[in-house]
Amino acid sequence: MSLYHETASLLLNESSVTHGGSLKSRVFGTDSKKLFKSPPAQVYALALESSKWSSILKEVIENSELLKNERKVTPALAVLLVHDHLLAKGGIALPTSHGLRAAIERHKARLASEFTKARLRRKCPTVEALREEIVEKLAGPVHPRWVRVNSVKSTLDKQLETTFKGFQVVSSVGEVMSAGRNKRVICLDGHVPNLIACPPGLTEYLTKSDAYKKGEIILQDKASCFPAYLLDARPEDGDIIDACSAPGNKTTHLAGILAERGLSKKSPQVKIHAFEKDKNRAKTLEKMVSRAGSDTFTTIHPGEDFLRSDPHSPEFAKVTALLLDPSCSGSGIVGRDDTPELHLPDPSAKPSAISSNTSRRKRKRPEKEEAVKEPAATFIDDDDNETVLSSQKDLQTRIEALAAFQLLIILHAFAFPAAKRVTYSTCSIYAGENEHVVLKALSSPIAKQRGWRILRREEQVRGMHEWEVRGDKDACELNQEVADGCIRAFRDDGRGVMGFFVAAFVRDGSLDGEAVDEDGPYRRDDEGRIVRDDDGIPTLKSTGRKAVEGEMEEVEVDVRYGKKAKKGKKKKKGKNEEVEDDEGPFLRDEQGRIVRDGNGMPTLKSTGETVVIEESGSEDGWGGFDD
Repeated sequence: MSLYHETASLLLNESSVTHGGSLKSRVFGTDSKKLFKSPPAQVYALALESSKWSSILKEVIENSELLKNERKVTPALAVLLVHDHLLAKGGIALPTSHGLRAAIERHKARLASEFTKARLRRKCPTVEALREEIVEKLAGPVHPRWVRVNSVKSTLDKQLETTFKGFQVVSSVGEVMSAGRNKRVICLDGHVPNLIACPPGLTEYLTKSDAYKKGEIILQDKASCFPAYLLDARPEDGDIIDACSAPGNKTTHLAGILAERGLSKKSPQVKIHAFEKDKNRAKTLEKMVSRAGSDTFTTIHPGEDFLRSDPHSPEFAKVTALLLDPSCSGSGIVGRDDTPELHLPDPSAKPSAISSNTSRRKRKRPEKEEAVKEPAATFIDDDDNETVLSSQKDLQTRIEALAAFQLLIILHAFAFPAAKRVTYSTCSIYAGENEHVVLKALSSPIAKQRGWRILRREEQVRGMHEWEVRGDKDACELNQEVADGCIRAFRDDGRGVMGFFVAAFVRDGSLDGEAVDEDGPYRRDDEGRIVRDDDGIPTLKSTGRKAVEGEMEEVEVDVRYGKKAKKGKKKKKGKNEEVEDDEGPFLRDEQGRIVRDGNGMPTLKSTGETVVIEESGSEDGWGGFDD
């Protein structure tokens, strides 16, 4: 089969092997040697370029009446052959004596004439000007190329000094989007750390750079970075599961965040479990994890379905956080299908007479308007699976099926004994896969039993807390807290992201069925004050014993104000030095107990005032990465 027959078959989806998915995945994502006799790159280029020009080529072929005179040439073959005849440098890639080439060249004068007319109708002085018009029309709104610096191997500063040396740094992504597709400008993102926006025309420059080849930078949409960042993982917290990992962007982002927070590659104290049930996709995941340098602390589970994993397995005993990004409709993805629409000529079409006389003719109104049947919509999910949907009912059925699967993933994650935090995300714009799934998860028996709730907006890491686009309140059944906890992104809204959704769940209890005690683990008296012993040690509710057991060591210990000497001893001081009080710096009552206020804070002897300790927003005062 010739190059042209193979390409025509590809564009018409005649082969079950190449059916479904984007053009690139259909050409290069399979065994190309078995699928095509022609070089796959040549097939891809011909299919892509011919599709771009097909609206003009359709016009040229119909007006030249090529298909009426050459009955053996099909509409798809005509588009491909005429494209190469008029636009390819070497012309048609067939011998001069070949029947297909001869069929086209018999009409070369008429084809050239109609092509010139088509160009002039569009007011383009040259073929190159016409080409630019086609490219501009197909390009649509400029969507930036997002680049994440991989913290396992590099730093933002290093990349600014190397890969992006000489680039102009602008203050907003809007400036990047309006700068031009190939201009060397970048914007350092203000929401996700280590993320850079640049014009889409620089993609080839980036993929050929040493930083990309070494895994120091990773191309990843900004919205796709939200789940790992929102999970807010820390090395000291425990292991992490990425339930649906391939191709590995979010897995490696988790690794980068852990590395930024002090995780050692040589002796990591935490493990990332990366599940991928498709063995072929797992190979892609393995390559990406290795190139990103996180293979020393990432355990890949190839061919393993997360839903079949045992939450109570000793292997997952330390798992405290899970990232869930299950299969979805992919309705928010930008550029999912890289193939422009293919316009095929109609063999029965009459040549169009474009003149002033024709345009003034009155059109006879038909007595009865014929109903126009809408073409079936093609639904390509984020795994490149294609489904033809002929009605809104079909779409709803598909969404419901996906949502049922997505809910199962969340409920399974809720069952891991040590889990305290879960993020759920989709690249879908439909509430049926987003807010509705979140509500069902929150109302499930396991969520209520184990104390799972939505991570409130004010609790989210800084960049996510400041992201303005939140969940749909109506879709959340008017629950404002849940709606605010959900994060949304919409493509073509000026923020330069794809359509996306993410929400996080957290669990306050530590054991199954354990109620959250707002008073904490210590006993309190009738006035709400914590019950303490003579040394100020609180008493535990669970055991009735003090929180710290055992004899106090006869050594000096640091306290908030100075050092406390050994019990029962006084230190001799030099001249002009005060003798240290063996009872410490706090007032005590007649029974020797430290005097405290209603909040349990001790009172200083020196001033008679209560000790005030400033509170920070989190245990260690960390509020997210510094941008």
